[in-house]
Amino acid sequence: MALFTFKLPDIGEGISEAEIVGWHVKVGDRVEEDQPIADMMTDKATVEMESPVAGIVVRLAGEPGDQVAIGAMLVEIEVEGEAVAAPSPSEAEVPGAVGIEAATPTSVRPEPVEGPSFSSSAVAVEKVEGFDRLSPNGGEVATSAVLASPAVRARAKELGIDLSQVKPTGDRIRHADLDAYLLYGQGQGYRPAGRSAKRADETVKVIGMRRRIAENMAASKRHIPHFTYVEEIDVTALEELREQLNAGRGAGENGRPKLTMLPLLIVAICKVLPDFPMLNARYDDEAGVVTRHGSVHLGMATQTDAGLMVPVIRDAQDRNVWQLASEIRRLADAARTGKAKSEELSGSTLTLTSLGPLGGIATTPVINRPEVAIIGPNRVIERPVFRGKDIVAAKLMNLSISCDHRVVDGWDAASFVQAVRKLLEAPAFLFVG
Repeated sequence: MALFTFKLPDIGEGISEAEIVGWHVKVGDRVEEDQPIADMMTDKATVEMESPVAGIVVRLAGEPGDQVAIGAMLVEIEVEGEAVAAPSPSEAEVPGAVGIEAATPTSVRPEPVEGPSFSSSAVAVEKVEGFDRLSPNGGEVATSAVLASPAVRARAKELGIDLSQVKPTGDRIRHADLDAYLLYGQGQGYRPAGRSAKRADETVKVIGMRRRIAENMAASKRHIPHFTYVEEIDVTALEELREQLNAGRGAGENGRPKLTMLPLLIVAICKVLPDFPMLNARYDDEAGVVTRHGSVHLGMATQTDAGLMVPVIRDAQDRNVWQLASEIRRLADAARTGKAKSEELSGSTLTLTSLGPLGGIATTPVINRPEVAIIGPNRVIERPVFRGKDIVAAKLMNLSISCDHRVVDGWDAASFVQAVRKLLEAPAFLFVG
């Protein structure tokens, strides 16, 4: 028997270290060649590492939340044959590949895999064989296969929850389903009238994507003097136009996306930005340099099971409303399923964040550093307004913008929003060159 050292390879993003998000193995486990052994997180994505050899795991680099340097030991595996060490990242023939090619105890080398395999931990799923359970009213629910992500399975294990007893609200068990199980117990959904639900205290280690979000938000608030400006916009005509466009193009049919407010808002933003170049910018505060970008690479803040991600619409200024709607849907799906590529999650010059139907009256969004501005549309509500001496029903929406006061003056931010407002309240001008 001999010891094989698998070193963390260069994942191909110019990083110096990666965070352990979760282990698929433990000391004493037998692993096979190409078997997943760990999920490692970089700044942009989660990479699933695979074992290049078969053997018994004898040592792991650390616990979830720990950082491992590129080239450092990730796993030690006891194998048959002579002792062999995996090559350093610079020696590997296929940097960034899942299961990086390494010298194995035999003369046969595994075929390299093309490029890194990025997958959010919220995507990988494990089937839990079909089970019978009781619905809240006592009726029997048909046996079916249930899916759960590694993060959900890990949390369920920590809480001592049998996933076969958890009722999913969708296509797989999510964290919200675990919460419901903790609140209501088996059956999920029944609570005796007049009694408040009890739940056990829970300690959750902040790691992975959630830790990245926490660090980025803390850095943004620590370094950037934010200010927020909010304006009310009458979107009655815009909503009528949107409904007409959807009806005229058969939205939702043949794969054509249904237009929401966002593509129309993006068109307005892109038409106005050339007059306000200081908003479509990134600020390197260490170098003291502001880069004003000519193209609009619009970040779309997207909520996923793993946390908030910001996929980027490249060259948004060159796309029409239908193209924008398609790209919004594609990027959101990619982010939520963990299929977004690294280059699709970086390089934004301005970010748009929306809570959809939960939009609230007004928001004070936090800037996506090193950008200098972030825009947040809020919920559309219908209220009576005066039109001359008449009172009519109007659809109103507040539009929020947070800016970096080191780069953007309040007058400029307000003037920008007012220019966007004029286009949204007279939407025919959105389609005039």
